[in-house]
Amino acid sequence: MVIQLPNAAVLSSLSPNARRSSLVALFTFLLIRSRLVDIPKAAVSKLKTAASRQDVSQEELAQALQQVYIDEPDGSKTILVPHKGYISKVTISPTPPSVIAENGKRFSLIPASHKPNLDKTFLRQLFAILKIAFPSWHSKEALLLVMHSSFLVLRTVLSIAVARLDGRIVRDLVSADGKGFAKGIGLWFLLAIPSTYTNSMIRHLQAKLSLRMRTRLTRYTHDLYLSSAPDLRYYRVAIEGGLADVDQYITSDIASFCNALAGIYGNVLKPSLDLVLFTSQLARSLGFRGTVMLFVNYYVTAKILRSVTPAFGRLAAVEARLEGEYRAGMGRIGRESEEIAFYGGGLRERSILGRAYMRLIKHVNSIYKIRVAYEWTEDFLIKYAWSAAGYCLISIPVFVTRVRNVGVQTQGPRPHEKSDNEVANRTETYISSRRLLLSLADAGGRLMYVQKDLLELAGLTTRLYTLLSTLHNLPHPPLPDDPSQANIVLRNVDVGIPTAAPQLIAASESESTEDISLTESKAHATTVLVKGLSFELQPGEHLMITGSNGVGKTAVARVLAGLWAAQGGGDVKRPVGKKGVFIVPQRAYMVTGSLLDQVIYPDSYPDFVASGRTHEELMEILTAVNLAYLPSREGGWSTRKEWRDVLSGGEKQRMGMARVFYHRPKFAILDECTSAVSSDVEGRMYEHAKSLGITLITISLRPTLMRYHTQLLTVAGDGTGRWALKRIGTAEERMDLDREIVSLEDKLAEVEKWEKRVKELERLLSVQEI
Repeated sequence: MVIQLPNAAVLSSLSPNARRSSLVALFTFLLIRSRLVDIPKAAVSKLKTAASRQDVSQEELAQALQQVYIDEPDGSKTILVPHKGYISKVTISPTPPSVIAENGKRFSLIPASHKPNLDKTFLRQLFAILKIAFPSWHSKEALLLVMHSSFLVLRTVLSIAVARLDGRIVRDLVSADGKGFAKGIGLWFLLAIPSTYTNSMIRHLQAKLSLRMRTRLTRYTHDLYLSSAPDLRYYRVAIEGGLADVDQYITSDIASFCNALAGIYGNVLKPSLDLVLFTSQLARSLGFRGTVMLFVNYYVTAKILRSVTPAFGRLAAVEARLEGEYRAGMGRIGRESEEIAFYGGGLRERSILGRAYMRLIKHVNSIYKIRVAYEWTEDFLIKYAWSAAGYCLISIPVFVTRVRNVGVQTQGPRPHEKSDNEVANRTETYISSRRLLLSLADAGGRLMYVQKDLLELAGLTTRLYTLLSTLHNLPHPPLPDDPSQANIVLRNVDVGIPTAAPQLIAASESESTEDISLTESKAHATTVLVKGLSFELQPGEHLMITGSNGVGKTAVARVLAGLWAAQGGGDVKRPVGKKGVFIVPQRAYMVTGSLLDQVIYPDSYPDFVASGRTHEELMEILTAVNLAYLPSREGGWSTRKEWRDVLSGGEKQRMGMARVFYHRPKFAILDECTSAVSSDVEGRMYEHAKSLGITLITISLRPTLMRYHTQLLTVAGDGTGRWALKRIGTAEERMDLDREIVSLEDKLAEVEKWEKRVKELERLLSVQEI
């Protein structure tokens, strides 16, 4: 398409109004020209895509649901999303460790006493988060920001053009210029096209920008939070970081932050441009005095509103925290619904949730009450005081700076005289100035609202920064010295309940160096359950850990698994990865997915395919754990259900053992994972595990399991941290058993005496059998 632009001679021959109208019409055509050209192309492209796309079969859809994603050679993943009869593909690239390390330098910890406010700390936090949301100037987020900014500038320019055109239409109407009036109406409808399109695009781009920022921040947080061994931040953030309700931070706070930030940008840039451009336009008609009074009005309004603005940032942060507590309560009931139902604790849980909800509602109501006074003052100043000031400013050129002439020419000008219609000209100036003043008042109002929005953004920024800084500053666990380690070695290890990391406590509570050293010394003080634990476990030497409840048996398993760090200066060496040490907890976890996913967890279906394993092998595994009936009962390997509710307690524990048989690790830590399984099935599973060459580390109180192990670790649990390691079947163990037999025989010898005493008590109490 070729456009013939008017030359300079043609433009110079036109009047200023006609020249302006021609330029507006040309600009409008250029704006919508690309859309007019692209619409047919886009329609043809969509038709071709729809014609060439073939609906996939149900088997292919089921395969996509099972596969979930495809591993790419560059390390990225292509997510398979079934949608409307076909499979959509979304590529996700993981965050490189170098980028995480570089960003970690920007997320220094802040004291817990810090209150959100518009200060340097807020700017530092915001810039650190923006570096993640906008990784580079050529990213999609940056492109959306540029497009959004362009449309915001365009809307301000169009607002000035509309204001001028409004005054011109009224001028032609007052002066009874029918031709000019008709021309103005035509330009009005012409300007409506880019104006409405611009408004729609601003809202669309703001929503897109918010969504892109949320996607970027969420993916980065997922990569940081769901880190693999040895970091395991998702496990350690609550224990060592002291951060609770992380789900609220990731799901709700990130979305609220992105919406607030995208809205703030538009609410700051557009009103700021409006103030600058509208003020410059009004200065031409208001003169020097009017311009000075206009700026005095700005200053007085800002001072008044600043003095009455509440601490919206702190209020928003507290509201987000209370929302997280209420959300966590609802999630707890969903997770523990069966246990609550067994106890009949519905009324109790309702009262707990009711208190959490009422705390939230009371806080929200207090915010509403605080806003009443603030918004009343703001509306009075912006809507009414500014309007009155606007009328006074418009009157200055009429009553002060110009000569009052109210003459109206009804018969037209005489020969060789120019038209002099002061009423029409003054009306044009008034209408244009009034429209600009109304837009100026709206821009000022939005800028005054921005302070409140910025304070709320400061609260959300502090929340999100707290999450990211805590995740970044969690201490890195020590890496294994020898990746080829074949045995488990513990040397002088103190097993204790971990507390918050010393550097996190020091940075959040202390300011000076002396305070930091004192805080670190206090942070190291922790409860030691087992002291000076030392042993070496070779493959084939099965270990059983026993002791009364609450003495620290599971704590020892956590140290062996690498979940807890060794304390007391001790050292732990163990094989790396799920092929080295595999842990089966007492409470079996059922992953979201198919029946096949339950067996191969934590592997995914692509890992299963790549391993070359078959469904027949999986069936043999299920047979070994007495679950061979599950595929036929539930509808096949690809059946997707809420397995946590479908399987019984014993079935879930046996599924945990099936995972051990699938992965075949060198060492398997079994933490009371067969407590709901019958003894005969339990024995067969233990024998099968030993036949596969898996070394067992069992935590249990069942004496019947001792025969499957070669060593016995007994934790005293008397508060001294004592422990004893014995080899099962040795002379020492036989002596212990002999002593226990003698003790039981002594007790049996007293049975007749106790039975006689029971009969005497029954006689005294006149107990009658019914």
